[in-house]
Amino acid sequence: MADLQKDYPWTKSPLVSCGPMRLVALSKLATEVSAAGGLGFIGIGNDASTMEDELEKAKQQAAQSNTLRDHKDVLPVGVGFLLWAGDKLLEEALPILKKYKPAAVWLFAPTEPGQLVRWTESTRQATGGKTKIWVQLSTVGDALEVTRICQPEVLVVQGTDAGGHGLEKCAGLVPMLPEIDDAVTALCEEQKLRKPYIVAAGGIMDGRGAAAAIALGASGVTMGTRYLAAPEANIAQGYRDAVLRASDGGVTTERGKLYDTLRGTTDWPLRYGGRGVLNESHRDAAKGMSMDENKRLYDEAVKKGDDGWGQNARLTTYAGAGVGLVKQIKSAKGITEEVREDAKRILSRAASRL
Repeated sequence: MADLQKDYPWTKSPLVSCGPMRLVALSKLATEVSAAGGLGFIGIGNDASTMEDELEKAKQQAAQSNTLRDHKDVLPVGVGFLLWAGDKLLEEALPILKKYKPAAVWLFAPTEPGQLVRWTESTRQATGGKTKIWVQLSTVGDALEVTRICQPEVLVVQGTDAGGHGLEKCAGLVPMLPEIDDAVTALCEEQKLRKPYIVAAGGIMDGRGAAAAIALGASGVTMGTRYLAAPEANIAQGYRDAVLRASDGGVTTERGKLYDTLRGTTDWPLRYGGRGVLNESHRDAAKGMSMDENKRLYDEAVKKGDDGWGQNARLTTYAGAGVGLVKQIKSAKGITEEVREDAKRILSRAASRL
């Protein structure tokens, strides 16, 4: 963790970060997580039109924070991009990255490996290497390829339990993270590469999950679903209430393409799907309802506002399989500190029993 703290000197160990949830993780959520000793990411996604505005807000918020205001070499938040949006997104993002120098960029879902290379090289050149590269992936093969061609500072290893978008076919963290760690270690030793740090994602909701990920070999963790219960998350109250009501996520959430189709977000590469809470849209599709009719009902539900969300409603509630552990609204600061300190206590207690 010491080297991670060198890159992000305001952070505390173990590192807790907020994933770059598109349209949900904006400047307020990201800076609150960073101010609590974590690393918050702004979810720019596939559209850079709001990027400069969000980074300017983050800069102003950081300047008002006792924890963050002295870190002037970089902006103490990260930015997340969906690479399937194409090279136009890179062209639009680069001058803004050069201007603000965020602490990290999170790269996800390329259509081909060359995109990762272009983003990595261009970002490092534009920011003088101050902006570190995080790449999200979910297979051993991808981890080896990304390490070879990009040499990122961080690999975000996402297990299948994650909410929102991820590979439709991949393993959970328990078998996957150690296998990726071993394979990447061997590759770096063989080719004399600097080994990237591993940050675990997917199903982590509390200190127990964070402690487990650290025990598996991660240097830190990232969460998405847990932060949906933070007031700083940019979501409708109906969405947040649906998250708080959900339970038994192993059977009440599922990953697939239905919700993308209903929402019109169909640009994702074929290997990806979104995990969300099952509701009437899903049940009607399973019964054979046509997509046209299902989409008509979905569009009507959008007009209902907060009442459109819930297991007996129709709107998409992206959430991970651990959603049943999200029980109450808590500030982003409180979540970050609680998860970090609980993980430390759990790991210390476990060590004392050996």
